[in-house]
Amino acid sequence: MVKVKNENEIGYIFGYGSLINSASRAITGQTKSVIPVQVEGLVRQWGHTGSKVMSHLIVTEGSGTCNGVLLEVDSATLSDFDRREKGYKRTFLSETCVKVMNGENIDCSLPIHVYVTESVVMPSPEHPIVQSYIDTVLVGCLEFSPAFAESFIDSTSGWDCAFLNDRDNPIYQRVAGVDTNKQAHVDLLLKMKKVRLESH
Repeated sequence: MVKVKNENEIGYIFGYGSLINSASRAITGQTKSVIPVQVEGLVRQWGHTGSKVMSHLIVTEGSGTCNGVLLEVDSATLSDFDRREKGYKRTFLSETCVKVMNGENIDCSLPIHVYVTESVVMPSPEHPIVQSYIDTVLVGCLEFSPAFAESFIDSTSGWDCAFLNDRDNPIYQRVAGVDTNKQAHVDLLLKMKKVRLESH
C-alpha cells in the first residue's frame, strides 16, 4: 500500500474524517480538486491521537475499505494540514488502492498522502468520541450523498466506545458547516444505521 515519492511535489491528501467537511477543511487551507474515493487496505476506527479532551478518527493498514476524499494541495497547504494533523504520521498511499467514485481522473504522477497512526488507543471516558466531531464528519459526508454517509458509518468501527454529547458546548475546535437542521439529519442517519451512542 505505501510507496515513496518526492515529498516536495504537489499532491493529494486522502481525507477520511473531518477533512471530508468542506467548511471545516477551509479553516486550515484551500484545496483544489476534491474527489470522493474508496481506499482498499485501510481500517478506520475511533481512537485517541494525543488530544487532552477527545478521540478522533484514525486509520491503520489492514484488510479493510474506507471512503473519503482526495484533496489536491500544494506544498504550503500540505504543511498547514500537517500542523492540523499533528497527532498523526503522514505517509504515502499507492494509487492502486484508490477507487474514484465520481468518474473523475486523478493524476497518478502525484503522491497521495495519508495521515495514519502506528498504534491504536481506544477512546476512554477521559478521551471520548464527541458529538461535535461526529456532526462535522457526517455533515461532510452528506455533502456528497446519504449513501456516502452510510458507507462512512459502515466502514468505521468503535462506535460503542466512550461517548460525550457536547453539542451545547462543542469540544471539537473545527466544527463548521453544522446547524440544527443538519444535526437532525445526522441523528436520523445514526438511528437508521442503529448506531447507539451512550455516555460512559
